[in-house]
Amino acid sequence: MIANTLQKQIGDAMKARDSVRVSTLKMLSTAFAYEKIEVKRDLTDEEELVIIAKEAKKRTEAVEMYKKAGAVDKVEQETAELKILNEYLPEQMSDTDLEKLVDGAISKLNPTGMSDMGKVIGMVKASAGATAEGSKIANMVREKLS
Repeated sequence: MIANTLQKQIGDAMKARDSVRVSTLKMLSTAFAYEKIEVKRDLTDEEELVIIAKEAKKRTEAVEMYKKAGAVDKVEQETAELKILNEYLPEQMSDTDLEKLVDGAISKLNPTGMSDMGKVIGMVKASAGATAEGSKIANMVREKLS
């Protein structure tokens, strides 16, 4: 479990005087703590990965917004945080493997149209876990169903 090793990693980052790593890992530890309180139990590895993926997505969106606004210093900060978060995420599934999952879900569910898109996405997400981004799955399913 990632949460169990975060405090040690925060301490190591403090010793190394890596302020970006310290703040990113503390933010992640806090996100885990809030979720643990919300669900009233320890988090599973999969739940921790979902939290990390959400935080990474926030950073990715922030980078795009700051680029449009021309805030170079903010882009660098968010990119550095994103790089740290990505260290904890599994390698992302290739487009070919994701397409196989989508095709498999479509053949199994036999959707009648775009109204069944959510069911297909749900099945693919359950199979892919944190190895595929939700928007990428949705775009691929939408393309296949239209």
